[in-house]
Amino acid sequence: MSVETIAGVPIDLNEEGFLTDPRQWSEEVAVELAKREGIDPLTPRHWEVVRFMRSEYEKKGAGPSVRVLGKTSGVSIKELYELFPKGPAKLAAKIAGIPKPRGCI
Repeated sequence: MSVETIAGVPIDLNEEGFLTDPRQWSEEVAVELAKREGIDPLTPRHWEVVRFMRSEYEKKGAGPSVRVLGKTSGVSIKELYELFPKGPAKLAAKIAGIPKPRGCI
């Protein structure tokens, strides 16, 4: 685990760059995490997915898989891959400040 300053705030990250404490997340942190992953700017569709990921995590204690994300978020799997080309569920979870969903490599 490491501590990095992101958007002016010290944030605890694991070895893969995921927040270890989702309570440290803010929209400003999300913008910086997205930039690190080559996504700039975050569009309204990105935010829709990021907020959906956080909501699902808060309700269920885990983020959805890409398959569930494509079926329940209102964003098609094809569009998810356009928005988050390095792996939609994993990348959206990272930007949303939640743990990597099960099944993501």
